[in-house]
Amino acid sequence: MSVRRLFPLVVMLSAGCAGSSAHHPPPAKSDPLARVAAVHGGAGPWAVMGYRMGVYALKQLDLPVGSFKLEVFHHTPQKVQYACIADGAAAATGASVGKLNLSLVEVLGPEDVVTRFRNRDTGEALALRPSPRFAQRYLDVPREKLAEAGAEVLTLPDAEVFEVVTAP
Repeated sequence: MSVRRLFPLVVMLSAGCAGSSAHHPPPAKSDPLARVAAVHGGAGPWAVMGYRMGVYALKQLDLPVGSFKLEVFHHTPQKVQYACIADGAAAATGASVGKLNLSLVEVLGPEDVVTRFRNRDTGEALALRPSPRFAQRYLDVPREKLAEAGAEVLTLPDAEVFEVVTAP
C-alpha cells in the first residue's frame, strides 16, 4: 500500500484516538451497568452498589462526574466483594487511583467497610456503607448470577443498598 493511500487511514485513526472517551468520563445518562462493567469487568451487585453510592455522593456534594474536586476513600478488607465497591464508585464518579482522587484503605473486617466522599474545595463530606440487608442478601451470589443480581441492585431503593454513616 502506498503512503498516499495510508495517509487518510492514519488521519482517521488519529482523530479517533483524539476523540476517545478514555480521557473523559462517560456521559451521566449512559447505561449504568455498562459503565460499571467498563471499569470493573462485570456489573455484579457489589460493584453496582458502589456505583449507586457514587451517584448519591455526587448529588449530595453537588459535583459533576469527573470532578477533580472529589476525593473517594474506600475502606475495605482484602476480600473481593468489598473491594468491588471501589470500582463501582469509580464508574459513577470518574475518580481513579491514577488521578489521585480514589484511595483504598485496608481494614480488618467487613464490619469496617465504608466509602467516604469529600469535596476538596468545601470540605463537605459524607460516608456510606452497605446496608445490613444488602450484605446478607448479596454476600455469596454464585458467579453465574452476578449480572442478574447487579441489575436487581440498580432497581432497589437506596436504603436497601447503602446507608449514610453518621460521624461519631
